[in-house]
Amino acid sequence: MAEYCTYEKYVLKKKLETLKNKSVKSAELISLYVPSDKQISDVIKHLKEEHEQASNIISKLASNNVREALDSLLAKLRSLNKIPENGIVYFAGVVDTGANRTGMVNEVLIPPEPVVHYIYHCDSVFYLEPIEEMLRECGTYGLILLDLREASVGMLVGKQIEAIKHLHSTVPGKQRKGGQSAHRFEQLRRIAIHDFYKRIGGAASEAFLELEPSDLKGILIGGHSPTKEEFYEGEFLHYELQKKVLGLFDTGYTDESGFSELINEAEDTLQGIDLIKQKKDMDIFFKEIATESGKVSYGEDNVRANLEIKAVDVLLLSEELRAERVSLMCRVCGYENRRTRIWKTGEAVPTIGNCPECGSALEVTDLIDIVGEFSELADKGNARIAFISTDFDEGSQFMIAFGGIAAILRYSTGM
Repeated sequence: MAEYCTYEKYVLKKKLETLKNKSVKSAELISLYVPSDKQISDVIKHLKEEHEQASNIISKLASNNVREALDSLLAKLRSLNKIPENGIVYFAGVVDTGANRTGMVNEVLIPPEPVVHYIYHCDSVFYLEPIEEMLRECGTYGLILLDLREASVGMLVGKQIEAIKHLHSTVPGKQRKGGQSAHRFEQLRRIAIHDFYKRIGGAASEAFLELEPSDLKGILIGGHSPTKEEFYEGEFLHYELQKKVLGLFDTGYTDESGFSELINEAEDTLQGIDLIKQKKDMDIFFKEIATESGKVSYGEDNVRANLEIKAVDVLLLSEELRAERVSLMCRVCGYENRRTRIWKTGEAVPTIGNCPECGSALEVTDLIDIVGEFSELADKGNARIAFISTDFDEGSQFMIAFGGIAAILRYSTGM
């Protein structure tokens, strides 16, 4: 099974955003998920039955719209020779396109993971949850921080750190009170330490065992020595979790602020996960800016120019970035213009407005997705493409301060 690359995920997410914004007043929008082992003939038979049933819908308009969507799906299925390895997903339905007009949405998607169940869903919105789940950042890491004063339990889910529990210990300091023998004091202290380790192991086990075993990729333990070593070697975690400990790491903090430090210390261990890669790219980017090396570029025009001369080593694009270059024309007075419209995920696509010369409606004559354009230029120049999340501070700063478009250059170009 071929793995989806980062750009393909971007394209899929953008399509899902568009579909999510489509809705109608009654159940007319059809979502069809077909697994690879489903016979095309069986799907066609089912859709024909749904077509017959659609004639019983009370609203004539809704009935016609459903049958039109089903006709569209049947035509596509009849031209399909074989269902792809991951299955196939169809979305079809008549929606409002503005200016009192309607149009047929007809989207075909090859999912990033196999479709498990055959689903026919007719509703006022498209059923997107199965594909959205496939795109969810998979892989969770358990995080444990401890010293003899406190402990923190959390998780790294995708790129986000989630604090779960903070514990305080009752372990006495090393100075014994008057009247106690040194031996007795040390015995009581060791009992308190053992009890604290048990509480930490219980809290971590309770949190991590709720996850599907396949979702928990590993556990990182951080803190001071020899405390973390004693905890690990004493096997205070559930035996299934003990096997998933990836390593022990020195950290200065054991409260929630220490989670980021733990992840950074575990960089070599977690080399493969996106968060570490993205942090490294951002570290290099901001370092080059600080040293004024000239080996960074940001802004649409400058980055495009560097891509065209193949000077880009790493193309940096925010995952939140949505940008299009649109060519506009006024059919009334002949006014023409080209502009870039930028928005973030979850925001409405900016409107194109009216002609500044005569006030008439502008028409889009050409539209280029900038992320797609830059990705193609990067491929031609053998540049690596890095999509940067806004789930960590540097990534958020990159989107806000630099517009989500930048590049690390092979050499200084002066632009």
